[in-house]
Amino acid sequence: MEKEWDIVEVLRHSRHDWLNRLQLIKGNLDLNRIDRAKEYINEIVIEAQHESKLSNLHLPIFSSLLFKSNWESHLFQLEYEVLNEVEAVEINDNILSNWTKSFFICLDRAIEAFQENHLSITIQPQSDGVRFFFDFSGIIIKKELIEQFLTATEIKVTVKEFSENELGLEVFMSVT
Repeated sequence: MEKEWDIVEVLRHSRHDWLNRLQLIKGNLDLNRIDRAKEYINEIVIEAQHESKLSNLHLPIFSSLLFKSNWESHLFQLEYEVLNEVEAVEINDNILSNWTKSFFICLDRAIEAFQENHLSITIQPQSDGVRFFFDFSGIIIKKELIEQFLTATEIKVTVKEFSENELGLEVFMSVT
């Protein structure tokens, strides 16, 4: 069953993340590692820019799914980036979000726990739709689960790479 997030819980997780980041900056400043503190600040700025671009796509369900992903108990760490600045995209948020949730569940079942598992999602808005690149690196122990998922999916997915350590998918959602 999917967890329901209320505003207080979202703010609690967000505040926790921000305090961790501030502690990293402060710790580096205390150790006189000015360059490393500046690097952390730059990473935070870039991440905030991607959050802003994602919010501007007007895909509230999908955006929420990505925003809260690392607060849930997935077996992978998620990062994402939005390549182009676009005000709004007219694609089906429900279809995209449901597919992505299902993919996350499949991935959690197919990968080895407690490993360096990373999923990177690159979002490339275009005039005729949005292209999504899902790039996983880590340890896949049940390739057959992913194969079954990809065979049963209702949206067009192009497999770019698939091995025990990597999975690269491209999904294109056209304008509705």
